[in-house]
Amino acid sequence: MTPADLSLTVLHAVRRAVDDGALRVDVPPSVKVERGRPGGTGEYASNIALMLARSAGRSALDVAGILEERLRDAPGLRGVEITGPGFLNFSLRRDAGAELVRAIRAAGDAYGSGTDLAGTVVRFAEPAESRASLVTHTVVRLLRAQGADAGFGGDERIHVRAGECQEDTLGTDAARWALLRPAPQDRPLDGQPLLVQHERNPLFRVRYAHSRVRRLLVNGEQLRVTPAYETDIDAPALLGALGDHPAVLLAAARHRAPDRVARHLEATADALLAFQHTVLPLGDEKPSAAHRSRLALAEAAGTVLAGGLSVLGISAPDRI
Repeated sequence: MTPADLSLTVLHAVRRAVDDGALRVDVPPSVKVERGRPGGTGEYASNIALMLARSAGRSALDVAGILEERLRDAPGLRGVEITGPGFLNFSLRRDAGAELVRAIRAAGDAYGSGTDLAGTVVRFAEPAESRASLVTHTVVRLLRAQGADAGFGGDERIHVRAGECQEDTLGTDAARWALLRPAPQDRPLDGQPLLVQHERNPLFRVRYAHSRVRRLLVNGEQLRVTPAYETDIDAPALLGALGDHPAVLLAAARHRAPDRVARHLEATADALLAFQHTVLPLGDEKPSAAHRSRLALAEAAGTVLAGGLSVLGISAPDRI
């Protein structure tokens, strides 16, 4: 992990804290990290908590604690320690990418599920309105994936209405995205643009990114490049998005907010689409450990995209 990677990782933690409602501040455009000074711990340090404390209306130590919680399992970090009035000190890992890819491969579509909400019991009344029904059933899936005992007070209906009037014209996937992508208090999206196969369509970008991974794996097999994370890959945006996925799912469950999953899938897809051109050998370039590692990382991204779409009840086609 480079200093630039670390800066981006800390910035992601600030943004998650703001999205979660733990911090009420404007997200800064960047975060400065410096080499650790004598008397400190770790290789790098940041005073971001001190900078945000006044606008957050909290002590720097409180802000540092909020950020440390969200940095604890970040790819590339061996440890995070708070020192002095609220400095964050970072110890780096050298094998974080490999560990992340291994974790995603082992978990498959269930990557990001956990037991943080074990012991939590949540019962909903079955909503009569179609959008509320879809959101509530999606929230139940999110809660259960985090270990909660979630369900409905009466008979739980298996069929979830994704907005019958929209589904007739848009199809299930576009109708679900139109209803789940905005925050529950916001108006549904206009459905017709979601049917256009264009990069301006976020649903298309997410599903297309998954299909690109499937094509890369097929092309890799033809070139005798098999996915295996053997060397560190410089892809901080993609690694950061994949590493953030469990925290995003947990926050979406806690806050009853499926829209957070949809927004995260967009960010993951954008990072993958920017990365995809480097994955396989070009021209006379010979396959190498770097190509195998990039393909393994792309495969992991495809797994996360498929799993996230599944949580929303949306299909992830192999070809578009």
